[in-house]
Order: sequence, then structure tokens, then C-alpha cells
Amino acid sequence: MRTKEIPLSKIARRQFLKLSAVAAAGYVVRPGAEAIAQEMPHLDPADAFAKTMKYTEDASSVDPASRTNPAEHQVCSNCALVLGTDGEPWRPCQIFPGKLVNANGWCSVWAPKS
Repeated sequence: MRTKEIPLSKIARRQFLKLSAVAAAGYVVRPGAEAIAQEMPHLDPADAFAKTMKYTEDASSVDPASRTNPAEHQVCSNCALVLGTDGEPWRPCQIFPGKLVNANGWCSVWAPKS
């Protein structure tokens, strides 16, 4: 008897590989280095890569139904990929090396903290 495979996620394989490569690149670029927030520019939502990742500085402007990882309250400040000190309005993110993201922002790579 043959069984039907059930995909573990709704994310397409190419999108998953692309997002994985981006996350790995963010880690490889500065492994273990502490970011100095005062020296880093803010991420511009008009930046080509920011647009690809659907980054916005205001998570409340994103329709929750359009998110691949649905959750009630997704913002950069509660994402596992955001670094820095809790409470800071702009923080470094592993997805956007060398740039600061808005703590109230959101992108399509958002992942819950464990």
C-alpha cells in the first residue's frame, strides 16, 4: 500500500532554500560579533532586499491572513532572528546584516523565539 506524503510546511521548496540561504549568510557575515547600534543605518523599506522579504516598519499594517507563519502578534522585537537589547526601538537583525530594523516592524522571515 502506498502512502501519500504530507508536506511539513506550505512554504515552497525554492522559497525555503532562499530564506535559509539568507539566514545562513547573516550568520556567516558576522558570527558572534556584537552589533553596535549607533553605527548602523536603519533598514529602508524601499530597499530591494527589504521588499523581497516584505519588510515593513509597522507590523500592524500587514494582514495576518497573508503571513506564512500565522500568529496573533508578530513583530521584530519578538522574532528569534532579531538581536540586541529588549526595549530598544531599532535593533540588528540576522536577515539584514549591517542594518537596524524597527522593533515594531515585520518581515516574511519572522520566526517565534523559543
